[in-house]
Amino acid sequence: MRNLVVATALAAALSGCAVAPSDIGREPHMSAVGSGLQANVDKFSAYSFPAPLRQSPQSLWDDSRANFFRDPRASRVGDVLTVSIAIDDKATLDNSSDRSSSSSVGNGFDFALGSGSSTKTAGQLDSTSTSKYNGSGTVDRSEKIQLSIAAVVSGVMPDGNLIVSGSQEIRVNYEMRLLNIAGIVRPRDISKDNTISYDKIAEARISYGGRGRSSEVQQPGWGQQIYDAIKPL
Repeated sequence: MRNLVVATALAAALSGCAVAPSDIGREPHMSAVGSGLQANVDKFSAYSFPAPLRQSPQSLWDDSRANFFRDPRASRVGDVLTVSIAIDDKATLDNSSDRSSSSSVGNGFDFALGSGSSTKTAGQLDSTSTSKYNGSGTVDRSEKIQLSIAAVVSGVMPDGNLIVSGSQEIRVNYEMRLLNIAGIVRPRDISKDNTISYDKIAEARISYGGRGRSSEVQQPGWGQQIYDAIKPL
């Protein structure tokens, strides 16, 4: 019975820790090579585009030889291309609104009892409502990222566009830097040096972050996050 109580208390204590029990006392683990080749893309929606019309079998033109006199570029599953990410965005928004509404309704009546009687009754009905709202919001955001990452063609759509995905991990002591990218690339947008800018990638998914000791202390514990999610006020 005592061992059960100790185990329960230990499990409750670990559930409130920001550090995963498997990472206690060691550096963050790296993902296996090839784990970033699987793009998070719904195959049904990605491959539903109609295929381009094929050339006649009697034609001497072959699309696969279009790059015969040019530098080779990524075009097939498994090919590698370089994605250049240069983000320098700044957005400042300031919005305020003020709304007020008021209404008033009054109604009165009177009447006399009998003909020639001096008895008189009067009534009054009043209704008043007021509504006010005042809201304001400010957004001041600045992002600057400049780096390059190699991505792998993980799929070719029927219309010829390429599905690319890639990941990069760098570990320094007990901190891991993670960079993931995925999206759809048009082959003609790939430059002659086999690179493409991030702003030419459709459905781009770019993730830049990290994990490790420094990242853990910036996040509240699991117990605190659960409490924040379920507290009524």
